Amino acid sequence: MAFGKGELLDYMRSHKLVVVGSLAKDGRPQSALVGVAVTLRHEVIFDTVSDSRKHANLERDGRASIVFSGADEKTLQMEGSARLLALHDAADAALREIYYAVWPDGRARLAWPKIAYWCVRPTWARYSDFAAGPLIQTFDWPQS
Repeated sequence: MAFGKGELLDYMRSHKLVVVGSLAKDGRPQSALVGVAVTLRHEVIFDTVSDSRKHANLERDGRASIVFSGADEKTLQMEGSARLLALHDAADAALREIYYAVWPDGRARLAWPKIAYWCVRPTWARYSDFAAGPLIQTFDWPQS
């Protein structure tokens, strides 16, 4: 069975919740469950508050890991670089709109004083489907 980036995108978009990992100041790993939306370029968008651990971690070190998981022994491990999105800048409006399409209540959170939006651009991913034989497929994205 062929499993390419198109199938990977379908798998990613079938999830609304993922675990995002970041690195604390002392190097300890920290993880959090977040609601996400996924762009056509496999970027993962989520919101958080600016006094959360993940926000502080990603501001200091933009490396992030993301795990998508679900039924049927399918999982996706992803690594990427995180970028803080502008709240009211037109340049990031399209990314925020992708997030709002999945999470319509996210638009109301713009009124929160500490809301922040992040976009994780993938650099590497491994999709596994152990019920399929197992199927393990690795993906890379060029960095510009």
